Amino acid sequence: MPLSDLQIKAFRPSGRPFKHSDGGGLHLLVSPTGSKLWRVSYRYGGKQKLLALGSYPTVSLLNTRAGGKRSS
Repeated sequence: MPLSDLQIKAFRPSGRPFKHSDGGGLHLLVSPTGSKLWRVSYRYGGKQKLLALGSYPTVSLLNTRAGGKRSS
C-alpha cells in the first residue's frame, strides 16, 4: 500500500533502522536517530542495487515518486 504524507510524519525511531515500502522498490528508511531517508532498490545486470534519493522532508513524497527531484 502506498505511503501517505501523514503516515510518514507519524513514523518514530526505534532501536533499529526499519523500512516502509511505497511500492516499485521505493522505500523510506527510518534510522534510530530519527532521520528518514528515501531509497530505491532495483536490479541491473542481474545484481541488486540500492540508490539513495535524499532525506525526508527535503525530498518530498511526490518528488520522490516523480524521480527524486529536489523541492525548491
